[in-house]
Amino acid sequence: MISKILIANRGEIALRVLRACKELGIPCVVVHSTADADAMHVRLADESVCIGPPASRDSYLNIHQIVAACEITGADAVHPGYGFLSENAKFADILDAHGITFIGPTAEHIRLMGDKITAKTTAQALGIPVVPGSDGEVKTEEEALRTAASIGYPVLIKATAGGGGRGMKVAKSEDDLIEAWSTARTEAAAAFGNDAVYMEKYLGKPRHIEIQVFGDGAGNAVHLGERDCSLQRRHQKVWEEANSPALNVEQRMKIGQICADAMMKLKYRGAGTIEFLYENGEFYFIEMNTRLQVEHPVTEAITGIDLVHEQIRVASGGGLSVRQEDINFQGHAIECRINAEDARTFVPSPGTITHFHAPGGLGVRIDSGAYQGYKIPPYYDSLIGKLIVFGRTRVECMMRLRRALDEFVVDGIKTTLPLFQDLVENQDIANGDYDIHWLEKYLAESKPAA
Repeated sequence: MISKILIANRGEIALRVLRACKELGIPCVVVHSTADADAMHVRLADESVCIGPPASRDSYLNIHQIVAACEITGADAVHPGYGFLSENAKFADILDAHGITFIGPTAEHIRLMGDKITAKTTAQALGIPVVPGSDGEVKTEEEALRTAASIGYPVLIKATAGGGGRGMKVAKSEDDLIEAWSTARTEAAAAFGNDAVYMEKYLGKPRHIEIQVFGDGAGNAVHLGERDCSLQRRHQKVWEEANSPALNVEQRMKIGQICADAMMKLKYRGAGTIEFLYENGEFYFIEMNTRLQVEHPVTEAITGIDLVHEQIRVASGGGLSVRQEDINFQGHAIECRINAEDARTFVPSPGTITHFHAPGGLGVRIDSGAYQGYKIPPYYDSLIGKLIVFGRTRVECMMRLRRALDEFVVDGIKTTLPLFQDLVENQDIANGDYDIHWLEKYLAESKPAA
């Protein structure tokens, strides 16, 4: 049984995990850089350990310092949150070697799904539908031309490692294929230290649908429905909702069961998300994230299941608390990622929050470590909080979201709140009629309110 958890992260996700620990009566330790000494999760934790200067590589990515913090405080488990070391197989291995529980999947499964080519091959073998594409890495110009001809244009060239849109290029014809292939390799090498790329069919107007799965590591697994994450900018999710406006109950349960069955075969442990492109009634696997997702609260809202509680339970050897037949999907939830960025240019806006008022009321949840007087550092991701709204129907959820956005006050810095105030008034959004290209097209054609 886990007796003390070290939270190896920062910001809203560190606070989210800390709250779960307190509810379960498990003492928790947080680590922090010198830039985060005044962060809310540091203030609320039972213990805190400074692990280095602001740069992530010297603090939140410093495995040696995090393991040392575990040993100093007696923490026998680590929750990695998302980002940073959450999908680092080496980190999981090192913790295991020190007798410290990694609250997540095995290092083997992290490695398996961390490489996109291997992940695609594995998914296909597990019965998960995949996008037509190359069998593996595309190493030469000749191979790129041959593969593209067999798939059919347009094609998408993607880095096998990493994400976030880097090392990803579209070739609409043979004329621009070689340049796209070469550029993708160069970007991949610069971003991930690995220039390997693969190729798949480029879908014209797909939605981004992801399935939340959970396994106990012993061959039992469930799915908790889907999230629609199609509203994206530069391949970064902006707005997520559950359930998807594009799916019906039959489609939801069919793809969900396919994913749950795959996790049973894999004997997957903990939380995971299987991501798809969805077009014309068909699902195409793109990747699996072997961690908790930023957007997990919308799943919690429609299922009533605390995913962090479940992570800790499974890591403790307690198994799953629910069976598939116990999981009911009720209502609708939407999450807006509120970033410290200019709503028009998306330039980061670090600085001191002079006034902060979070919206409240029935069905409104704020996951944020921000507060009045908090100074947002310039060293990390610009996410300052997530607004999650729940309603009995999507219409009610949208009405509640509109009201909550109007209540939300963050002064002293620029935020993306005005963008969401525009989106909630848009007819396409109201109708649930959008795809992964919709937001970038919208931003190109209009300017969000200042």
